[in-house]
Amino acid sequence: MKTWFRYNWIIREQWYEWCGEVPEEELLRRRTGGVGSILETLFHMADVEWSWIRAMQGKPDFQEKFQEYASLTKVRELDKLFRPEVEAFVNNWEERMENRAFTDTRADGTTVTDTWGEIMRHTIAHQIHHCGQLSVWARELGRKPVSPNVIGKGLMVPEAKEYK
Repeated sequence: MKTWFRYNWIIREQWYEWCGEVPEEELLRRRTGGVGSILETLFHMADVEWSWIRAMQGKPDFQEKFQEYASLTKVRELDKLFRPEVEAFVNNWEERMENRAFTDTRADGTTVTDTWGEIMRHTIAHQIHHCGQLSVWARELGRKPVSPNVIGKGLMVPEAKEYK
């Protein structure tokens, strides 16, 4: 679990770097699919990650609108603000938390119960999904997208002995 969150944070940072080389009007241009624009999608990724972690802890949700953060600098600052709380929760994750119940009432009034483990995996998959959208938009701009490759990110330390 921790490895996949770290992977997502590395990839998100790489997307921020990628965005630094793209004109702001392209980052804010409305796109087909996703939540709107490249920058709004990055905002959404950080917001959803933080919101789920807070929800599991019984803390209030973030209710800010993207329009208040519609620049690369502001989205990155918001992500930096959220990250320590998310990282602390992820780093303190224990196997016993996997099946802890989380009950939520949806906008339509229905009540659903999921496990914390499902929510954590949903949060990981959510960003991976949106990175796919960012990759399509990058190609539409004629630019190479951030590589989603897990290998080479330094996520795991190999044992000293090689097995063959």
